[in-house]
Amino acid sequence: MSIAQNITEIQKEIDRYQVKLVAVTKNQSTSAMLEAINAGITAVGENRVQEMMTKYPEIQAAGKLVEWHLIGHLQTNKVRLAVPMAHLIHSVDSERLAMEIDKVAGKLGKRQDVLLQINIADEDSKFGAEPGQALSLARVISQLEHTRLCGLMTIAPFSENPEAVRPVFKELNQLFNEIKALNLSNTEISWLSMGMTNDYMVAIEEGANLVRIGTGIFGARQY
Repeated sequence: MSIAQNITEIQKEIDRYQVKLVAVTKNQSTSAMLEAINAGITAVGENRVQEMMTKYPEIQAAGKLVEWHLIGHLQTNKVRLAVPMAHLIHSVDSERLAMEIDKVAGKLGKRQDVLLQINIADEDSKFGAEPGQALSLARVISQLEHTRLCGLMTIAPFSENPEAVRPVFKELNQLFNEIKALNLSNTEISWLSMGMTNDYMVAIEEGANLVRIGTGIFGARQY
C-alpha cells in the first residue's frame, strides 16, 4: 500500500481512542515525509538531531506546518541545536539534560515541552531513567522556568508477540498516573508516549495517547 493508504488504515484503528500519531521519519526522504504530511500527518518524529537539522528547513520551505518531535537520545552538547526546532522532546532522562534544555530554552525565550524517558524494562541497550528516579526527576523539572514536563515515554523491548510487552506499558501507565496525581506546579502531564509499529494497539489499550509509527507508515527502512 502507499504511504497515504497506510496512514488511513492506522488512523481508522486509533481514531476511536483519541490518540495522536507521530510519524517516525528516521532515514526517510523529505519527499516521503511530504507525502505523509499531505495525507494528514501533523507530527513527525526524528531520532537524530543532525538528520532533523537537514530536513527541518526543507519541510518549512515547502510551506508545511508540522510538529517536530525529537524521540531519540539527546546528548547535552546537541541541546542547543535541538531546542530551536523541537515541539516536544521525548527523551529527557537526567537532571543534567533537563537543566541544559532549560538553559538553552531560556536564551531563546521559549518554554520547551518535554517527556521523561523511562527504561521500564531495564534494558542495557536502551536509554532512559530508572523507574525509581521518575518522581524525583519530575519534581526537578517542575522547578525549571523554561521547561515544561508533559508526560512520560518508554521504548518497549521488541517482541514478535505484542502481548509479551503489555506489562511494560501497564507499568509506565501506573507511573504516569502517580506523577499526574502529584499535581506539580509548572507541569502539564498529558502525554503517554509508548507503542510503535509492532505493538501500538497493545500500548493504546494500556493507556498510550501518543504512538510513534515508522515502518507501519513508510515500510521497511532503507539503510
